[in-house]
Amino acid sequence: MAPSNASARRAASSPAANIFLFLLAFRILNAFTVRTFFQPDEFFQSLEPAWQIAFGKDQGAWVTWEWRHQLRSSIHPLLFAAVYKTADLLATTLQLPSATRAELLIAGPKTAQAVVSAIGDFYTWKLATRIYGKDSRGAWTTRRWEDLARREHRADKGQLLVTILNPWQWFCSTRTLSNCLETTVTIVALDLWPWQWAAGSLSDGSRKDGRGTVEDRALLSSIRKCLLLAALACILRPTNILIWATLASFALLRTSWGNRMILVREVLICGSAVLAVSAVADRLFYGFWTFPPLRFLYFNIAQSLAVFYGRNDWHYYLSQGFPLLLTTALPFALWGLYQTLTFRTFSVSDRLQTETRIQLAVICLVMPFVLSLISHKEVRFIYPLLPSLHILAAPPLVQYFSPVIYYRSSHAYTPQRLLLIFFIFANVVIAFYTSVLHASGSLNILTYLRRQHEVHANGQKASVFSSASTANGITAGFLMPCHSTPWRSHLVYPTIDAWALSCEPPIGLTETEKAVYRDEADQFYDDPAQFLRDNMAGGLRHLPRRPSYVSPPDLAHPESQHPWPDYLIFFEQLEPTLQTLLRGSSYGECWRTYNTAWHDDWRRRGDIIAWCLDTTEQDNWRETQRRSRSTNTREFHLDRMIDAIKNEASRAQPKKGWKAFLPSASFSYPWSPSQPTFAAKFASWRRAVKAYFAPRPSSFWTLGRPAPNIRDLVPRWSSLRSYLPERPAWLGGKSRKKILERELWS
Repeated sequence: MAPSNASARRAASSPAANIFLFLLAFRILNAFTVRTFFQPDEFFQSLEPAWQIAFGKDQGAWVTWEWRHQLRSSIHPLLFAAVYKTADLLATTLQLPSATRAELLIAGPKTAQAVVSAIGDFYTWKLATRIYGKDSRGAWTTRRWEDLARREHRADKGQLLVTILNPWQWFCSTRTLSNCLETTVTIVALDLWPWQWAAGSLSDGSRKDGRGTVEDRALLSSIRKCLLLAALACILRPTNILIWATLASFALLRTSWGNRMILVREVLICGSAVLAVSAVADRLFYGFWTFPPLRFLYFNIAQSLAVFYGRNDWHYYLSQGFPLLLTTALPFALWGLYQTLTFRTFSVSDRLQTETRIQLAVICLVMPFVLSLISHKEVRFIYPLLPSLHILAAPPLVQYFSPVIYYRSSHAYTPQRLLLIFFIFANVVIAFYTSVLHASGSLNILTYLRRQHEVHANGQKASVFSSASTANGITAGFLMPCHSTPWRSHLVYPTIDAWALSCEPPIGLTETEKAVYRDEADQFYDDPAQFLRDNMAGGLRHLPRRPSYVSPPDLAHPESQHPWPDYLIFFEQLEPTLQTLLRGSSYGECWRTYNTAWHDDWRRRGDIIAWCLDTTEQDNWRETQRRSRSTNTREFHLDRMIDAIKNEASRAQPKKGWKAFLPSASFSYPWSPSQPTFAAKFASWRRAVKAYFAPRPSSFWTLGRPAPNIRDLVPRWSSLRSYLPERPAWLGGKSRKKILERELWS
């Protein structure tokens, strides 16, 4: 029996291992596809303090006010600090160049977060498998919802499909936000939670001896792992306690007295252990004893500092939160919630599954309700609920779309089939736009600055860990709303001396002072001219003429003022203002990148532009733009010529029989048995035109010859006409030249 049991275990674990490997590869691809900016906390609450932990305080990390006031736990940055140290050790061992080392340091956190995301997806599938059963093939043919509720057809696979195709999951799960780690830790803990206690049932395979089922070693080990992870989630985000307080209430009310004692005992033990580890980590990070969760609640609730970052309507999570999380799966999730909270089963075998789904539905309602009482709201605050919503949305989705797969040849389910195609297409388009295009300039501009630093480092070896005082690099200033781009995690080189507008909250001020408080970014956008006069070294009268890597600036300035940088970065919305204020200065455009087609913040609209002091870079950029416009113009005219030739050939080709009534023409139709096909002539003519317009060598432009013009083709048209077919006599020869010239030059 032992060998057969081992074989059965291997057979059962093989599909799970394959699914995990697939999810891991999928999320790694996901992580390196996401090239857009979402929330500043993705970098400033994880990667920036991690950079400081790994490399020291002199390496240029931007540590925000939350860390100076001990609002955050250091456990999350410690994870990425270990990743940074590992990547640095690997680069040192392999003796990688500085540019390659910088790319490795950027890719390390992405890879780590991809693994975390894959684990979350895998345990969501595991919990769905536990709830809906490993096999229920009979539901393929059932039409009644009551039968489907008892035997959901592969609802675990439906949940897996929903998770993979969810645009929000693609957009957010591989980002280094604490909410993403919180979501993964929460779903792993939910898979280990003793659901049978709240259902009032016994654990599977447990012993019914005098000590009771709670003494089963496997169950007790599972409970301890669950509570340790739940405590970690609450340390990461204190609001996560709403989930576990709700589940603990179910368990304490429905289980036996002995189980209650066990649960209370394990909560105290596991919670104390996690708090002790967190306290030691924070002591090492901050240098003194502190308790970040308590300070987080004090600053954000007692002092209402969260309101400083925006207020939202009470229905925000209903009108925007759930739709953004679920997108096309929203109707199925709502129906799943309704069906779960109103459905009852009397079968003993289904009772545990039903109670589990009910508890998941309850936490999906309790957490948004409580968080709606707080003025400041964000979608990512309820992100830990998304796996549970996916599980609840799976049965209605499978019920609705399963006939499309089962009855493939039937036309009765064409509407469902078209709707499924539309859902998949919409999800793919949304995921692509948000992860590749929208707000992509915030990361592209830092890539540009890194490359410029590698070029202008005064011939020095651009070491990643060189001290800013011993190496000379470029300087950059960001006239943007605060935290509009990542920082040292993407600048990498500490010798890039950069500054940006800040937005410190009104800490320690009275209510009257808070009402009129304006941070540095607000002051700049209120009056850019006055801000630059008062807060820039030299004001608007003494501006540098050459970049700092050519000649260091002689002008000393107080710490309260910003120095004029080599590269000035801003959004396109600000371009007319700066053109007026800096007219006559040495600043000029040297790079521009697309950011977004629209933005809800008027200050962040348009492209991201880089102005620099280096006139050589400005000239190179202007030449690049001129060549790009010239190339686009030539391609435009060439396309118009080709379209004109096609239209002319379409009208000139004779048609016989019923084909005379068709508007289209075939380019391979021979004009006569002895002549070559028009397709061959047209291909030869197109090669001749492309050769004429091909880019010339650099010497062509330096000899003073003008760029080729489309009208230069006129003297050569006689040679090109030989490639065109003769117009039939019944159309007349003279009209051919008039029509052709009119379409070419119109």
